[in-house]
Amino acid sequence: MGDQDLPGVLVSDLEGPHGICEDHAEDLKRHFNLITMQDFLENKAQLGPKIQAVYIWGGRPAVSQELLCSLPSLKIVASAGAGLDHLDLGLVASFGVKVANTPHAVSSPTADLGMALLLAAARRVVEGHQLAVSPHTENFPTDYMGQQVTGATLGIIGMGSIGYKIAQRARAFEMKIVYHNRKRRKLEEEEAVGAIYCERLDDLLQSSDFVMLAVSLTPQTQGLIGKRELRLMKPTAILVNIGRGLLVDQDALVEALQTRLIKAAALDVTYPEPLPRDHPLLELKNIILTPHIGSATHQARRQMMENLVESILASFSGLPIPNEVLLK
Repeated sequence: MGDQDLPGVLVSDLEGPHGICEDHAEDLKRHFNLITMQDFLENKAQLGPKIQAVYIWGGRPAVSQELLCSLPSLKIVASAGAGLDHLDLGLVASFGVKVANTPHAVSSPTADLGMALLLAAARRVVEGHQLAVSPHTENFPTDYMGQQVTGATLGIIGMGSIGYKIAQRARAFEMKIVYHNRKRRKLEEEEAVGAIYCERLDDLLQSSDFVMLAVSLTPQTQGLIGKRELRLMKPTAILVNIGRGLLVDQDALVEALQTRLIKAAALDVTYPEPLPRDHPLLELKNIILTPHIGSATHQARRQMMENLVESILASFSGLPIPNEVLLK
């Protein structure tokens, strides 16, 4: 509990693996009285009316109907990151509560990671590191081969702000870029990165050496890449997912990697996170897994926090909310 005279903001916790960034706490406390979920649950009657915003970091706290009913003064739910699959936007809107996120803060670092995963998987960087440091290595094999990135075809599924930044980076590698999106980009935007629109997802899958998932998770995109789609990909193709784990049928992916239906995969996201320690994906050599770190840079996380503060303060003052999420 902080300064009682400041507006109350609900957070998951102030420390620990599921709390807000500890480096941000003092900055937040200058503007808000931070109320943790534990404190709130222990004293709903007194604290509920004081809470005017929910500050979501790492998907927590969860915003349920029960929680919304307990917060009569709530003005805004401010969620770090770009993805909103953890929120029922219709439910939040039904309580007259605004929603904001931080899409611009995460686009560049997530695009950076997407390219890092693509390069690491293509050139077998993780396997190479393990070979180089192994106490059993006596010589380096001359037939240790990867896939060439320069001149290869990259298929980007989801050409939003992150997907477009990936295209910008890929062009520097002289890659041929094709993309599939719910809505086609403007011609000048396509020309700026040399991207070709694929109206049919199947065409993208069949022609790409690398398939990059940068699309939001919705009921329409869940399971977007399944057994049928993996069979359409080249046997030399590499799948990279920086979107959400549920975009991919993981059982189908395990089978595709085990049988070499596709060459390899690199995933920053899975379902669940983390995977059970006996999950078959963890046993495969032709996969790279990272712990959902697309936006995990000090600079991006600070910008996310600052963006959330700006949106929350705007909602309190009745001003236009930066990065407000409008219900479609």
